[in-house]
Amino acid sequence: MIYREYGKTRKRVSVIGFGGMRFGEDNDYSAEVVRRANALGINYFDTAPGYCDDRSEAIFGQAFKNMPGQYYVSTKSSINKEKTADQVRWRIENSLKIMDIEKINFFHMWCVMDLDQYHHIMAPGGPYEGALKAKEEGLIEHLVFSTHCKGEDIRKIIEDNVFEGVLLGYNLVNHPYRQEGVEAAFEHNLGVVTMNPQGGGLIPQHRDYFDFIRERQDETVSQAALRFNAAQKGITVVLAGMKTIEEVEENVKVADYPLIVSDEKLKEIKSRITDSMNLLCTTCGYCSKCPQKIKIPSYMEAYNLSLLKDENETKKRINWFKDQGVLKEGVSTATDCIACGLCETLCTQKLPIIERLKKIALKY
Repeated sequence: MIYREYGKTRKRVSVIGFGGMRFGEDNDYSAEVVRRANALGINYFDTAPGYCDDRSEAIFGQAFKNMPGQYYVSTKSSINKEKTADQVRWRIENSLKIMDIEKINFFHMWCVMDLDQYHHIMAPGGPYEGALKAKEEGLIEHLVFSTHCKGEDIRKIIEDNVFEGVLLGYNLVNHPYRQEGVEAAFEHNLGVVTMNPQGGGLIPQHRDYFDFIRERQDETVSQAALRFNAAQKGITVVLAGMKTIEEVEENVKVADYPLIVSDEKLKEIKSRITDSMNLLCTTCGYCSKCPQKIKIPSYMEAYNLSLLKDENETKKRINWFKDQGVLKEGVSTATDCIACGLCETLCTQKLPIIERLKKIALKY
């Protein structure tokens, strides 16, 4: 495994980190997956309340009890749920209890969507104040933030000099739109952890389309996507959501080879990245709380195919969903969208979901 300094913290963290958002249903096996990752050199473990139906922190806690290797824990607090300093303090104490650990190494102000939300986090009596007090008391070590903001807004937050690191969405598809944030963090010596290096599963799900990113015959598309992130100047950790031991063993092999991308390959990637690619949905599922019970992630997954210029596959996917009843749960087709806007409020990518549902309803 390759280790890098996390900003100014003096902590050396594994270049491949473990994202705890994609565990399977078996908690015991999932804990074994975590322990296997640590045995293979991974020492950065990222979780959050609510991940995996609120099981993720508990799975890590179970794994940590029998894990001899050194490790660092990252978890989070959301402004949407913990709006005050006292509520954040409760969240921190609850996470410590669930994971049965004495301190949180990296505590995130979670999912900052825009500067307005950031200002609410920083307001007197707000989340940041509660986390800062907990840091002073030794309950957390480093105060950091996670964000889906555009690059220039990430820079503004970083330049306020109140955080020690940042977790941001970054992959070969959307990297031009996050690059300024990475550069700002590097300039200010902040640790940078990237999430969604596989585009939320989009890249491995379309292996044939993205096969061009591979540079070795024995390299998988998934490994190439992780390598792309790890090769970027300023990036400290590349998070990978891992569900099985086999996935862990595949991902750690990325560090067995030089973490570089050739100039020729970079030129090819840039030539294939279009503006529409930043609009590909990562199917994170945050939009799933539709009051009409529309299966929005399934529709957005189908819409991705149209952005990848595969209208035939888009039509096939929509028809298959209809045949299988995947898009049916009471009243749940695209035509039943009432444009309430809840999905777009929850969308971490700020995608025009309502407009896409209308297009699907009219076209398919």
